[in-house]
Amino acid sequence: MSGRFITFEGIDGAGKSTHIEWFAQALRSRGHRVVVTREPGGTPLAERLRALLLGEPMTIETETLLMFAARREHLERLIRPALARGTWVVCDRFTDSTFAYQGAGRGVPANAIESLERWIHGDLQPDLTLLFDLPAELAAQRRAAARSADRFESEDLEFFTRVRAGYHARRAASPARFQTIDGRQGIDEIRRVLEESLARL
Repeated sequence: MSGRFITFEGIDGAGKSTHIEWFAQALRSRGHRVVVTREPGGTPLAERLRALLLGEPMTIETETLLMFAARREHLERLIRPALARGTWVVCDRFTDSTFAYQGAGRGVPANAIESLERWIHGDLQPDLTLLFDLPAELAAQRRAAARSADRFESEDLEFFTRVRAGYHARRAASPARFQTIDGRQGIDEIRRVLEESLARL
């Protein structure tokens, strides 16, 4: 594969989605072909699964399996072909979100998620993961001011505190892959940090 795979992660309200298109355009200005996508979603079938995941009540096991079903479709239909063509893929969430939300947040055993990860994409990890970090209390304030809550965004503060801790655990396990972005900073400050990230890619 000659393309690069970059993921944006963080709890809902941390600000990652604000910067994805800007980051992709900055890559394009450096001469790279770039596709921006998201999880769950990214293909017609995966987007239909996303609608179920965000709107329908279900068991945590069903939720986790649907996440990986959407991910498999996304990988085979979009991510892997793009990387093989030399296109850079910038993705809003990937498997780190499953460890954080379904694992730390919902209580799905880590070994179950690890088994699914090995099965679905054991040979592929992001080249860089930008983790937008923000205290759960502040993220909740931002979510309330921004939009109507989906099934995940309507969870309580304790849930998002666990999710944030799950992200920190993922970062500690793979420090070379992660770069942490302080979500409390203003847009200009964050983009200066992202510019530094671009310079290292």
